[in-house]
Amino acid sequence: MMALARSGGTVLLLCLSFLATVTAESPYRFYDWNVTYGDIYPLGVRQQGILINGQFPGPDIHSVTNDNLIINVHNSLDEPFLISWNGVQNRRNSYVDGMSGTTCPIPPRSNYTYILQVKDQIGSFYYFPSLAFHKAAGGFGGIRILSRPGIPVPFADPAGDYTVLIGDWYKTNHTDLKSRLDRGRKLPSPDGILINGRSYGATINVEQGKTYRLRISNVGLQNSLNFRIQNHRMKLVEVEGTHTLQTMFSSLDIHVGQSYSVLITADQSPRDYYVVVSSRFTDKIITTTGVLRYSGSSASASGPIPGGPTIQVDWSLNQARAIRTNLTASGPRPNPQGSYHYGLIPLIRTIVFGSSAGQINGKQRYGVNSVSFVSSDTPLKLADFFKISGVYKINSISDKPTGGGLYLDTSVLQVDYRTFIEIIFENKEDIVQSYHLNGYSFWVVGMDGGQWKTGSRNGYNLRDAVSRSTVQVYPKSWTAIYIALDNVGMWNLRSEFWARQYLGQQLYLRVFTSSTSLRDEYPIPKNSRLCGRARGRHTRPL
Repeated sequence: MMALARSGGTVLLLCLSFLATVTAESPYRFYDWNVTYGDIYPLGVRQQGILINGQFPGPDIHSVTNDNLIINVHNSLDEPFLISWNGVQNRRNSYVDGMSGTTCPIPPRSNYTYILQVKDQIGSFYYFPSLAFHKAAGGFGGIRILSRPGIPVPFADPAGDYTVLIGDWYKTNHTDLKSRLDRGRKLPSPDGILINGRSYGATINVEQGKTYRLRISNVGLQNSLNFRIQNHRMKLVEVEGTHTLQTMFSSLDIHVGQSYSVLITADQSPRDYYVVVSSRFTDKIITTTGVLRYSGSSASASGPIPGGPTIQVDWSLNQARAIRTNLTASGPRPNPQGSYHYGLIPLIRTIVFGSSAGQINGKQRYGVNSVSFVSSDTPLKLADFFKISGVYKINSISDKPTGGGLYLDTSVLQVDYRTFIEIIFENKEDIVQSYHLNGYSFWVVGMDGGQWKTGSRNGYNLRDAVSRSTVQVYPKSWTAIYIALDNVGMWNLRSEFWARQYLGQQLYLRVFTSSTSLRDEYPIPKNSRLCGRARGRHTRPL
């Protein structure tokens, strides 16, 4: 931590100046990260991985509600690099969101200091590299945001708190996977599944009679995964920043991009037990195992590996509907989570997003409402700030499926600040989709099979739907969410199926206000990198 203060004094001074302006007296946490290539062997063969401070996966970020995170990232790769923060809302500050539409890449042999505040958030999240299919090489890690002292948490402090990063994985280097996609070809099925970067032997240590928290995130590339522990049940307590009703599960479906917190109690005889992760809704079921190891254990995990659901959609749908908000628990503030009555707020607008798949100029592409996203040469947020014309067009994507063929564009949909809207995700394909919206959490009010109709609202959960930032859409099905648009900025909405995201299944929501008040949006950080048509311009003084 002190290394940043010594080696990056100028950057640090700028950061502290910015923070003094916008974040009052919240505590600071400093991180100094060096991003490098390195040899890794997660599936038993040598691969070129992306390491952070020599680690795969990268180091955890530990924070408390409202903390300021000063993260100095040194790019020692031979190509541009960006990190994004899955689930961290970066309130009023989409400039540091770490996506190509908001933030300039860090050039090779250069650094950039992210200035984040985990404002009014708690929970379990993760970070990941957002460019060039780097996510298939590593560069990801866990983020945990603890409640402030004095804010009640609806369960006792656990004896231990573990980050568990699960995800599918390829033996092929990310550069070869990217090259295949660039040639317009689909990727084959992944080769395996990792638990904290290992295909076998990842270990969670426990003591008999004690309770532990597991923060499980699916950081993979495409597959929904099922998580379970031999002879142990899991109590779900938190989903992406929302304390949930404390429901017991023997196994849990975690779709790509999602994060869950569970409590497990070490209430069995002291030995080793299998931790099992297996793919869902795949022709070939891929399975990997880790170990839950009791202190003093002298016996290895044994017996049949516990089985889990495989292709059953109804099982997963019913489990998803059972995940609900704990209305009486406090969130990041002391008031109960149920004090915001989202079900009573009139809807201003309904948007329907449907996925698209097809070919353009003989190459595989994906899209939303027939538009396959292509990145601009200048981040959209910088084009807004500097009023650079020709980078993108507002409302270059329809708010309803058009039924037309796929075409290329930089898709941006404008929505109004301080309105309350409904988004319907339609999935007419035979795969499970997963969508994430940066900058926000939303209420998952309904999901079902078939075609969404206005009458589908009769089945919505308007009382205790879970609020989260990543949601699944089952095959030939729909999912409905409600969003309070309270965070001005340019926010990426994307498929978490990473090949589909890379080939165009994403867009940006431009949450717009004509106000220039700091209460609505912070000014551009003075240390912002400028690229594309923004290069050579000057950020205004803070």
